[in-house]
Amino acid sequence: MEGQNEKKGQVLSAEDVQALAPLYSDVVLALKQVYDPEIPVNIYDLGLIYELTINKDKEVFIQMTFTAPNCPMADEVLADVKRAVEDVPGINACEIELVFEPAWDMSMLSDEARVELGMD
Repeated sequence: MEGQNEKKGQVLSAEDVQALAPLYSDVVLALKQVYDPEIPVNIYDLGLIYELTINKDKEVFIQMTFTAPNCPMADEVLADVKRAVEDVPGINACEIELVFEPAWDMSMLSDEARVELGMD
């Protein structure tokens, strides 16, 4: 795990960032295909993704949460996230860290999610 943290912390040059930008967009699109089992909105627009980084080795690190800490479908959602991200062409691996601080709340919804849920 220590090696992974070192890789996660790689300093990217401007060229690295430019080269990885399309991959970042593709990973976001992949995350938007994974839906919360209880709310008909994807996990990205729900605000469940707290951190998303891609290192030079094209390995993705995601820090995410759930709307409730006792989500009965947690294992399935985590597996769906990992599969969706690793299926993105060019991505070599995906590591997910599940966190519950800060606790998720409705303020984390994207504008798209608010519209979809009839809140705007």
